[in-house]
Amino acid sequence: MHICIAAVGKLKETYLIAGVNEYKKRLSPYAKIEIIEVADEKTPERASLLEEERIKEREGERLLAHIPDSAYVIALAIEGKMKSSEQFAAHLDELATYGQSNIAFVIGGSLGLSRRVMARADEALSFSKMTFPHQLMRLILLEQIYRAFRINRGEPYHK
Repeated sequence: MHICIAAVGKLKETYLIAGVNEYKKRLSPYAKIEIIEVADEKTPERASLLEEERIKEREGERLLAHIPDSAYVIALAIEGKMKSSEQFAAHLDELATYGQSNIAFVIGGSLGLSRRVMARADEALSFSKMTFPHQLMRLILLEQIYRAFRINRGEPYHK
């Protein structure tokens, strides 16, 4: 399975970089993991809704440029469907079983994802009704992908 995580912004904090690298290493026996970072736009302090939409569109164009047409796209969005770790694992297993071995997860910037990115997505996934920093979401997502592979292979995982 090939899993791509396309995200807005560059990781800066060393603890996040270390965590992402650790989970990429743990995932290497299960899947090929690719992380693509695209530049984020600076948002003015009192940006209008129109300015915010333009920013999301520019970031969205950058994200879409890295997503192959053949990829099954899962957008991380607060309005997406929530799943338990077991449901997420079963869903990834089902995708692989039915020939979707190229999966792209998309993480937007601080303003979220553009309409075009959401339209391209095959589904929207939410990790919580709470808002998380988009940089932290990479680490959380990688941990859940790792947990999903462990669950699907009947290997022990922390409950």
